[in-house]
Amino acid sequence: MAAAALAVLIPLAGCRQDMQDEPKMIPQRESKFFANGRSVRPQVLGTVARGQLDADTYFYTGLIDNKAQDAMPYPVNMTVLRRGQERFDIYCTPCHSRLGNGRGMIVERGYKPAGDLLEPRILNEPLGHYFDVISHGYGAMPDYAAQIATKDRWAIAAYIRALQLSQSATLQDVPAGVNIQTLAEVSQQMGYAPNFPEGWTLPALTNVPSAGDMFPNASAAGTRNPTGPEATNHGVAGKQSPAKGTKK
Repeated sequence: MAAAALAVLIPLAGCRQDMQDEPKMIPQRESKFFANGRSVRPQVLGTVARGQLDADTYFYTGLIDNKAQDAMPYPVNMTVLRRGQERFDIYCTPCHSRLGNGRGMIVERGYKPAGDLLEPRILNEPLGHYFDVISHGYGAMPDYAAQIATKDRWAIAAYIRALQLSQSATLQDVPAGVNIQTLAEVSQQMGYAPNFPEGWTLPALTNVPSAGDMFPNASAAGTRNPTGPEATNHGVAGKQSPAKGTKK
């Protein structure tokens, strides 16, 4: 029995209370070990966390001397433009449309009109301006810094410029030796009439009903016209507006 008791006591002798009460520092808890009574140590001045140096100021801001510049921080090729188009289609087209004219689907359904990327004022903005707006927002547009990586924001800016150039391109802009096809020729190759791309307009009303569309008599007993979600959906700013989708 003495041997059995000794066998039990030997493991217990190895257990100490500080193994149960671990001497760790819980965030924001005081500590008597340091002179200032704080367990959290202040960061060393001049240090930067790994991956957060952001040494290339222009790459991360689009600004030089607090002014937007019309330059890309890295070379642009078709891979970059395709990436920019993909990100643009995901994040920008709901408001700006695939053409960039500010007539996206949610704008047609009553959201505040988005900027027309093809109008002269915006067309003349430098690339750094587009990057800055995507990063920090502008007016009713929220910022997309959390959703879109820095490099992808620049890719979108590059694609916006390509999109703008495409709307006013001429045959003289095409390099020599490049095969050119008109929309009429492409339409015929796909089995459509040559005039297939022409004459398209949006319907007067959008195809997503609002509460006012679904319940037209809801305000019959009232003295005012319904507003907000109860109003009939007439597209941008309450006006019936043309758009693509229905042939004349």
